[in-house]
Amino acid sequence: MTFWEALVAIIAIAGFVIVRTQRDRRQNHERDPQPPIASHREVELTSEVTELRKRIAVLERIATDANTSEARNSRAIADEIDSLRDR
Repeated sequence: MTFWEALVAIIAIAGFVIVRTQRDRRQNHERDPQPPIASHREVELTSEVTELRKRIAVLERIATDANTSEARNSRAIADEIDSLRDR
């Protein structure tokens, strides 16, 4: 094998390795893409939704606690006491 044949063989092998490496990187990137970075507005909206969910939970608790039999009995007693004060 002459010097020039060896040089062509080395260049061909290097080219093959480079092409193969780039193809593998591209396939890995397509298979495992980086998650998009959340914008400032998305972060604000996420925190607002979280806060609103907490408020809804409190309102649900208030609505259900006011309709229990114990709460109705307490309210009836309070109404009776108020009516006795008015006399």
